[in-house]
Amino acid sequence: MRSYNQYCSMARALDLVGDRWTLLIVRELLSQGPCRFSDLRRGLPGIASNLLSDRLRDMESAGLIARHDEPPPVAATLIALTDRGLDLRGVVGELTRWGAPLMLTPPTGEEFRVHWFSLPLRHLCRDGAPGEPPVTVRLGDLYDGCDITADQGRIEVSPCSGERRPDATVTAPPQVFVALFTGLMPIEAAEAEGLTVEGSTAALARLLPNGGRARG
Repeated sequence: MRSYNQYCSMARALDLVGDRWTLLIVRELLSQGPCRFSDLRRGLPGIASNLLSDRLRDMESAGLIARHDEPPPVAATLIALTDRGLDLRGVVGELTRWGAPLMLTPPTGEEFRVHWFSLPLRHLCRDGAPGEPPVTVRLGDLYDGCDITADQGRIEVSPCSGERRPDATVTAPPQVFVALFTGLMPIEAAEAEGLTVEGSTAALARLLPNGGRARG
């Protein structure tokens, strides 16, 4: 691990998390929760397995992650953020917010995973009908996606679960997701650009700025 050799809290923080891929590993563990090495690898297209192993070793030495063996039926070693690692949520959240305007340009040859939206969605979604029964909207699928639940004014974004029955399952090109959840595109226009909703469109609208309608 390289060091800036500066007696400065920012420099010392960057000594630990400034290497390429480290904060994206944190993003994955915040999005997916405790997961297998293979799950991390799948969520980090472009990283070599040996480099991922090196980064995880450095992060474990720094006290940012820990590994533990889960008994059957999981029967696997899971990697999770420690309390110290979870403290990076604010840093990751601010970087996500700061980078949001850069997402309006459609991707050109860039990799994309639906579950990468789970962090910004925690800040973008609002419960537009807090007095109504709870609803869950799934973006993507069980393999790559996230579930958004609105319940009594609260929003929870979590990894997809086979035990959950969403009120709506939504797919769209990534730039359409961005425009939809930032309020730049109403549902009708998004459907013309590739949005598909299986189930309740009203459940999706409940989570969106202005109820998914065009700005008046």
